[in-house]
Amino acid sequence: MDKLYRSKDDRMIAGVCGGLGKNTDIDSNLIRILFIVLAFCSVGIMVLIYLCAWILIPEEGDAKSEVIDAEYRIKE
Repeated sequence: MDKLYRSKDDRMIAGVCGGLGKNTDIDSNLIRILFIVLAFCSVGIMVLIYLCAWILIPEEGDAKSEVIDAEYRIKE
């Protein structure tokens, strides 16, 4: 299973949808549309989820995330 990263190349705001699209092999524009529709239907809860994902998901190629990943592999 691949680790989830925010995309550096396929981004509109923070790269969350681009990273989800790359990880699930779904078009990132489809994920963006789904996020927008769910944000309107859920009275903004999806916006809060997006902001949390922005904070929690590391950016692609981030040095800190690679160190954490290496530590995880050593402990396994």
